[in-house]
Amino acid sequence: MKIAIAGTGYVGLANGLLLAHQHEVVALDIVEDRVAALNARRSPIDDPEVIAFLARPELNFRATSNPEEAYGDAEFVVVATPTNYDPERNFFDTASVESVIADAVRLAPEATIVIKSTIPVGFTEGVKAKL
Repeated sequence: MKIAIAGTGYVGLANGLLLAHQHEVVALDIVEDRVAALNARRSPIDDPEVIAFLARPELNFRATSNPEEAYGDAEFVVVATPTNYDPERNFFDTASVESVIADAVRLAPEATIVIKSTIPVGFTEGVKAKL
């Protein structure tokens, strides 16, 4: 099964590496240096467990900055992108999550979307209603 992971921070990378033991995982990131590092099996974050996982040759894991490559034929899309919180306005910026959802719906309409990003209460319900 192919799983796309949008975002290669701690959450996205940890989930992607664990899933890559049993499934094909394609991680999507907008930062080319992170993509290159991951494809060279170098961790873009200083974490001993991530470094150890990337050293395992049996992992079915690769990274890309191309949404078509990541989402095409994916059965699941895991969203792990930043949602900065503004305490003054009591507001989460969900723009990156919404962008991933739009791309996933367009490029992998049959995929199940799993949101791991921090989102406000009711966000998923609202997206579901729109789709």
